[in-house]
Amino acid sequence: MTKTALILRHVAFEDLGSFAPVLKEAGYHLQGIDAGIDALPDPLAADLVVVLGGPIGVNEGATYPCMDQERDWLIPRLAADRPTLGLCLGAQLMAAALGARVAPLPAKEIGFSPLTLTEAGRAGPLNHLSEVPVLHWHGEAFEIPQGADLLASTPACATQAFARGRTLLGLQCHPEAGMLPDFERWLIGHSTELAHAGLAPEDLRQQARQHGPALRAAGQAMIGQWLRELHP
Repeated sequence: MTKTALILRHVAFEDLGSFAPVLKEAGYHLQGIDAGIDALPDPLAADLVVVLGGPIGVNEGATYPCMDQERDWLIPRLAADRPTLGLCLGAQLMAAALGARVAPLPAKEIGFSPLTLTEAGRAGPLNHLSEVPVLHWHGEAFEIPQGADLLASTPACATQAFARGRTLLGLQCHPEAGMLPDFERWLIGHSTELAHAGLAPEDLRQQARQHGPALRAAGQAMIGQWLRELHP
C-alpha cells in the first residue's frame, strides 16, 4: 500500500536531496507544499511529514506568519506521535511545537564537520553518521524538548539532533545535502548570507567535493534505517 509523505518546503533549493530516492524506495508518495503559499492540510493525515530547512527563523512569526502557523500546525501531530522528520529549521519548528526554546547561537555554524554522538545517538539511525563530516548551515539552535533524547552535538552547537521515541526526529544539521552539483544551488541561494559571514563559496565547494559523496551514502543509510524502524 502506498504511503504519503508530506514535504513542507521553505525555499526551492533546500529540498529532500539524497533522502528523496530513499523515501520513494520505501513506498512513499511525495507530496510537496510550499510554506506561506499552500494551505496546510490536516496535520494528522499524512503517513510521514518532513519539514525542511530555510533562511528564516522560528521566532520571526511577526514578519513571516507562516512560522507561527507551522509551529501550531505541528503541535497536534507531534502530540499524537505521528511520524515527523525536521531538518534544520524544520527541527527548530518541531522543538518549538514541543515547547522548547529556539535561540541564536554565538556564531553561525556553516560548513562540514563531524558530529559527536551521544549513547542514544550511537544506538539508533544516526550511527551511520559517525565520523562523517555533515553539512551545517544555521545561526540558531533548539533546546532539547522535554521527553526527547539528545542524539548529537558539535563544538559550535551542543544540540544537533533529538528524538522522541521512534516517530519524531529533529536534525539541526543537513545529512540530506552537500553533494555537488546540487550544492551549488545552496551557494547561490545563500550568497548574501555567505558574504555577510565572510565565508568564501569556493571553500565550501571544496568541502563538498571532499565530503559530499560519503555524506550522501551515510545520510541515505541513516534515513533508510529510521524509516524501517517506524514500522518494525
